[in-house]
Amino acid sequence: MSVGLPTMLGQLTTLIYNIADTFFVSLTKDAAMIAAVTLCAPILLIIMSIAGIFGMGGSSVIARLLGKEKNEEAGNTLNFCVYAMAAAGILTLLAGLLLLRPFAVLSEADAENIAYTCSYLQWIFLGAPFIILANGFVHLFRSVGLIKESTVGLVLGNAINMIFDYVFIAVLDWKTAGAALATSLGFACATIYYLLCMLHKRRNGNQLLSLSPKRFSLDRIMVQSVIGIGIPGALITLLMSVSNIVLNNYIGIYGSDAVASYGIAYKLDMIPILLSVGLSQGVAPLIGYCYGGNNRKRMHDIVKIAIWYGILMGLLFTAAFMLWGKQFVAIFLQDEHLIDQAGYFLKILCLSAPLLSVINMMTSYFQALGKAMKSLSVTLLRNAVLFIPGVILLNHFWKLNGVIAAQPVVEILLTIICIFMYLSETRRSASIEMHCNYH
Repeated sequence: MSVGLPTMLGQLTTLIYNIADTFFVSLTKDAAMIAAVTLCAPILLIIMSIAGIFGMGGSSVIARLLGKEKNEEAGNTLNFCVYAMAAAGILTLLAGLLLLRPFAVLSEADAENIAYTCSYLQWIFLGAPFIILANGFVHLFRSVGLIKESTVGLVLGNAINMIFDYVFIAVLDWKTAGAALATSLGFACATIYYLLCMLHKRRNGNQLLSLSPKRFSLDRIMVQSVIGIGIPGALITLLMSVSNIVLNNYIGIYGSDAVASYGIAYKLDMIPILLSVGLSQGVAPLIGYCYGGNNRKRMHDIVKIAIWYGILMGLLFTAAFMLWGKQFVAIFLQDEHLIDQAGYFLKILCLSAPLLSVINMMTSYFQALGKAMKSLSVTLLRNAVLFIPGVILLNHFWKLNGVIAAQPVVEILLTIICIFMYLSETRRSASIEMHCNYH
């Protein structure tokens, strides 16, 4: 709980800022503007996925090195990841501004909302270096035991984001541009906080946290380890973006009202999703540390306890959304038709909330062990192999209702697969350990 709860709190504030974004944009009562923010979400996720290459990849490598008491190598890995994230952020900024309109078209923006979409994306790309650094630091700080500092930076950035949301949208009426600028400034403040933390800890003798260019290393094995785990980790977010673009494409067939209704329902469904992600990511460094230190029993106990906590949490949210879903969406919508539609969507989406614990925990578990391809296979199944055909098939038979139902249907199937994958990995590890002990 000491590693899981702070991470869940950080994810919760991320969700609150997302909801605040939507809330302030919804005050305009413009469905096209709400739809534009929904359509831009996958692009923002793609930028965040770049942070995952060095954040999640570095975190997994660092935690296992610390478990083996290889502190010097762990510090060099962290240093490399920080500089790599900064370089990736600058390249993303340049590519985004040069290809702004193609990215808007890729997001499935139409004539009704493309101006709002371009306006939002422009400020998001300008903040790309800070978005990547801030999201990467969250993972790197957790891996070296700075769990409180990791969460404070996340909460700080999101709080500043919400304040600027109010100023830029409600007061200055900068519409979607104001929402995106608030997001970028929030991540910029979080990045500054993390950098100051590193300098402070370094002055106090923490040898792991160094920004010195002299410590920058391109050691081939280290870089391969980080990127080898990080790319599959980043593909998790990237594939989620691709699946969201496909989903938005199919929902868009039914008009901007359907996109806006789904956008509100999905934002609320993100509460159990992000809390589950926070719990699994929070315990991931501890799993990696136990794995590096060859403490298998403690590692499996952590996995099982975290899954049961997640299932209980998911059941509570499913019950709440089933009972009061319409009242929740009415906070963001005024039109009675949109309220009814979004409330109905939310009741469908929340059906799989208790199962998220198993799926997200297995993704983090395999990442923590350095088994990147197994982690990636869960993501491929979730966002490509099962989800995209599921959306197409269910849309054919049940139209819009089928499209919305694709998420819980896929997650039910994937939970069963994940349980078999975990049991198979556990049996394989036990067999190898017995063989080693025998010889």
